[in-house]
Amino acid sequence: MDIFTHQNAYIWFVPVCALAIGFEMYFSYKRKAKNYEFKDVSTNVYFALVNVLLDGLMYATSFVVMNFFYDYRFIDWEGTGALYWIIAFVGQDFLYYIHHYVDHHSRFFWAVHVTHHNSEYYNISTGFRSPVLQPFYRFMFLIPLILIGIHPLHIMFAYAMNQNYGTLCHTNFIKKNNRKGVAGFLLRIWEYIFVTPSHHRVHHASNIKYLDKNMGMFLIIWDRMFGTFQAEEDEMEYEKLKFGLTKPLEDKGPINIIFHEWKEIFKDFFQRKKHLPLGTRLKYVFMPPGWSHDGSSQTSKELQRELRKEGN
Repeated sequence: MDIFTHQNAYIWFVPVCALAIGFEMYFSYKRKAKNYEFKDVSTNVYFALVNVLLDGLMYATSFVVMNFFYDYRFIDWEGTGALYWIIAFVGQDFLYYIHHYVDHHSRFFWAVHVTHHNSEYYNISTGFRSPVLQPFYRFMFLIPLILIGIHPLHIMFAYAMNQNYGTLCHTNFIKKNNRKGVAGFLLRIWEYIFVTPSHHRVHHASNIKYLDKNMGMFLIIWDRMFGTFQAEEDEMEYEKLKFGLTKPLEDKGPINIIFHEWKEIFKDFFQRKKHLPLGTRLKYVFMPPGWSHDGSSQTSKELQRELRKEGN
């Protein structure tokens, strides 16, 4: 029996995470930090339960598809040594980066992923605010790794372990490294390679400068390599981090909080402008969030371009 399964990766993590959330809630209360709010945490639990349900429903289908591609793998590994596992973890993290990048740069996928960003709070429980519809297609992004001979069960184990790490990065209590000396030097090496809470706070911030930055889950090197890295600025010099969406949700009901972006896509696609060709309407579905044919709304890159001009 293979112990390297995503189920086993989550079994040990649940009590660890529950303990971490308990500590974070306690210190949040003691410091009057207002990091937690009951309705918001309840929504996070709701998302997690829906995601687990859909994951269960899609379990057989996803592994049927992945095992189909595994039968056509290019490489047969002799055992599962260190190199095999390094490729499994690093390869999965890179494919997650690509998946995450697509989530932020195509409105169709953003409509699924936006649920992870629509909380105005940022704490460890936010890590469970899952893009609940992702189980329907997430496994498709893993096919390249399957084709080079990494077993689907092991890929999902690597995915679960990387997600566990990423979940614990959803915290305000571990600040940006400003230490000096040996400790500061070692931490700077760590934060150059790996995602830190500071990096991921940037990712969840709705400040224009921070939009669509720091896509990595475990390794931050992909962002450094592909130009999506942004360090967390000093709040005294820049501005306070704002979490959530650029346009906060008014209706946070259980249906709208999952499907609100799909409703907006529907409105934009069927807007009553007869002169709009089908190709333009489709761009409202697949172009980056904020794209518009008439400039009535802007993408993150357009907003950041304006911000740089203002800075000059």
